[in-house]
Amino acid sequence: MDLYKDNDTITAGRRHTVGLKSDGTVVAVGRNKEVECDVSGWRGIVAIAAGSHHTISLKSDGTVTAVGWNEHGQCHVSGWRDIVAVAAGCAHTLGLKSNGTVVAVGDNEYGQCDVSSWRGIQLPGN
Repeated sequence: MDLYKDNDTITAGRRHTVGLKSDGTVVAVGRNKEVECDVSGWRGIVAIAAGSHHTISLKSDGTVTAVGWNEHGQCHVSGWRDIVAVAAGCAHTLGLKSNGTVVAVGDNEYGQCDVSSWRGIQLPGN
């Protein structure tokens, strides 16, 4: 598998690498102990992010999917809607909503998910 051929975006977790292809599919290589590379069925993806042992995707309809290690709930994103960008930390996941607010799930030991009061967050260039 040529991970880097036709990829628009690449991202890296602790022991895995993920690529978003121009056709909206995703490829992943590396350690897959927590099924963080289980992305072969993903379609219609517009953005990706990788945490230490989890992988996040943003679909063209504004929903989010996640696979991998979920000990802290960092993959509990199935109810997210109207998302325009995603990010992943070691064991947490963030989504930027179209209204400029941010949602977060996962490990919050150091307050890294305390974003509920954030307003007016924009994508770069907006």
